[in-house]
This record gives sequence, C-alpha cells and structure tokens, in this order.
Amino acid sequence: MSDEQSRLLLIDDEKNYLLILETLLQDAGYPVTAISDPESALAFLDESEVDVVITDMKMPKLSGKDVLAHVKRDYPHIPVLVMTAFGSIDNAVDLMKAGAFDYVTKPFSNDELLLAVRKAAELSKAHRQYRLLHENLEERFGLHRVIGISKGIRNVLALVDKAAPSKSNVLISGESGTGKELVARALHFASPRKDGPFISVNCMALNPGVLESELFGHEKGSFTGAVAMRRGRFELAHGGTLFLDEIGELTHDMQVKLLRVLQERRFERVGGSGEIDVDIRVVTATNKNLQQEVERGNFREDLYYRLNVVSIDLPPLRERREDIPLLLVHFMEKIAAESNLPRKSISPEALEYLSGYEWPGNIRQLENVVERCMIMVGGDAIGAEDLPPEVKDEESQLKNALDLLPAEMNLADTLDRLEAAIIRRALARADFVQTKAAESLGISKSLLQYKLRKYSITGH
Repeated sequence: MSDEQSRLLLIDDEKNYLLILETLLQDAGYPVTAISDPESALAFLDESEVDVVITDMKMPKLSGKDVLAHVKRDYPHIPVLVMTAFGSIDNAVDLMKAGAFDYVTKPFSNDELLLAVRKAAELSKAHRQYRLLHENLEERFGLHRVIGISKGIRNVLALVDKAAPSKSNVLISGESGTGKELVARALHFASPRKDGPFISVNCMALNPGVLESELFGHEKGSFTGAVAMRRGRFELAHGGTLFLDEIGELTHDMQVKLLRVLQERRFERVGGSGEIDVDIRVVTATNKNLQQEVERGNFREDLYYRLNVVSIDLPPLRERREDIPLLLVHFMEKIAAESNLPRKSISPEALEYLSGYEWPGNIRQLENVVERCMIMVGGDAIGAEDLPPEVKDEESQLKNALDLLPAEMNLADTLDRLEAAIIRRALARADFVQTKAAESLGISKSLLQYKLRKYSITGH
C-alpha cells in the first residue's frame, strides 16, 4: 500500500513512457508530477515539495547522474530512484555508490517499480517524521529528544509530559542502551526545574566508599586524601534534578543512607556534623527488575517504593522496529554534523537488515553501527555489504535472539513465540505476499496460512 502523502517527481524524456508511468503511479495512490525535460524538473524541485525523485538514466541536456548530483547536494533527504536500460547496469551501480536510493532496469514489471517506489517513500516518510519530531521535541524538551513514533515511545513521552510538572520521584527501567538517561533529561527540561542543574551519577561506576563521598561530599581531613572540603552531587543538584543510574547496584548501607535523604531531604557530608537541606527531584534508572530484587532480599522494599512513585518502562529496540528508520536518519545527520562528514543515503537492502536485526545492545549499538558506516564507507551510500557481520549473519542473529531469552521459560510457548516472530519477519520481507513468504520459509502456502490463523497474524 502506498503512502498517500508521498509526492513523486517523475522525470523521463520519452513522453509516451512518461505518461504510462504517471498513470501507473497515480493509480497506486501517489500524487505525481511528470516532467519530460530534466532542467524544468529541477526547477520544479527547487520550488515545490517533493518526497521521492524517479528519473531516467539517459536523457538529453541532463543525465540521471546530473539529476542525482543536484538532489543529493541540495536535498539530501530526498531518495532518488533511477530507471536504466538493462545494458547500463554498471552505470546504475555507480549511481548507487553516488547516493541513489535504488534502481530498476528496463523493461521492469509494474510490481517491481511500485515496490521500489514504496520503499523509497517509506524512507522519505522517516525523514519527514524525523524533522517534525525534531521541531516538536525541540520545543518541548530542548536538545534532549526521545526519537520515535512507536506506541511504546508514545507512551513514554505521555508519561514524561504527565510526570514532568511534579516533584515526584521517577524510576526509569529498561535494558542497557535503551536511552534511560535521555528520558531523565527530557523529564528535567520539561519540568519547572529546567533552569536548575541536572546532575548525573552512575552508581555502578564507583565503589561504595567513593560513591558515598561523590553523593554526599566530604569535609577537609575526613579521610586520607581529603585535602579540601568538597560538595557532593546531592548538594550540587539543589534546585534541580539528581539522576542516579544503575540504582540496583547500591549496597545495603548506601540504600539506607539514600532512603534517609529521600525521607528527610537533608544529609551530612562525610566527616561532617552539620545537616544540609536540599530541594531536589530524584530520578533513578535500572536495567534490573527491582521488584524481583526486593523479593530476593537484595533491595530494600521501603526504598523501592520511595523511588517508584512514577514508573517509566523503556521498550527495547527490537520491540519498536518502526522507529529504526527515524533513528537511522537522526544518527546519520548527527554524526555527519559532529564529525564534519558528508551526508550519506542508505540502500533498501541495508535498511532491511538493520530493521530485522535483534539489537541486543539497543540504541547505543545502533548508533555505533551507524557511526562506523559513516566513517568507513567511502561513497555516498551505505549498502548491505558495508554493515558489520553480526547484523547480516543469520547464525549471529539467532544467537543474539537466544541470549535475550529468560533463563527459565516454557519451551512450547517460547517456540510458538519464536515461530510467530519468524513468520512476521518473513511476511514483512516479502512485502506481505504470502506465496513469497512461504517460499522463503521453505513451506507451502497452505501451511503458512494455517500458521497465520494459529498465531492470529493478519498477514498484511
């Protein structure tokens, strides 16, 4: 199904062929502007809103390569789809390296063209949604943006909006790399405390003795090496927000001391005798299940309830795959700006691999992969061949998926869930054509349809 908001610019000097393609794309639901003169087409592009450019390769005055160069220079977010004769495939591959989104060889089937256009429109939509999100979140949270349109992220942002005006403590849970500190910063900068300090401490990075001094500060001479008085993070966060990451790693002694501060809003520096009052909001984060830690006796129940006034659970990246194109756009633009690198496009095959990967390291791992590709890829386009082996290797993907499973599980239920997930992925990769999906899975179409009914998969 086409994206009805995707506006296409179609360029081909063969007017009869141009008319046929225009009719095909309009019948598929796309608003199309068809222009036979490439110079006029580029002038139209400079004055109009266009989401995807579809251009022929060989044309008088300007070639498809010239059109691509113009678009990539002035409108790098617009995907360019190249149509080329069969004998010019080598040139088309060169254009892909120069930043073309994809190419189709003439003569091509209607379905082949529509599939390529749909994929280009989806990437263009991701760029458009990212720009809208950027503007909206910039206004709401300043530079501290939580990128995504998935249901899980919409729920997170709704909780941020509701919790931000209050003074209540917030507990953010989620796997490593899901962006817990980013959510904490969004809470702070959407709150009345936004002009106050945001102080962050990783409780796992420091041993208990150092952590106590880091949090509460110390007086001169309170221990060997304390050559001067030092204010702790609680004191520095006065009037603002204190973010304690990896809170589940606190020792029992530190849990007791933290509980006292939360109850009384005052503390003493290490080696000090005078109490210091603080006005702070405490936001904590953990990748552990603190409720289970309480049941096991590893975490104080009273502290848990003090911290967990408002609970925000961040979904892992594998449960919000529709956000991956948006995150790719965000990281590519961010890395290009920070490292003074040219902007790059991404091929449909690479996008498919990245969207299908399990991402055990979540968003942090995705950003690392994008940064590696932005630095190492010489051309203007990131292809599937440029991705690291673990993203493309099926055995590595399976191992990563298995590593994410809980240690204790019902085997039959888990196998059913895995089978359902594999079928959904096969359908998506086959563009929801059941015959193709069944072939990729090595089963009959009738068996696939049985499993669709079994797992209540709609198949579209």
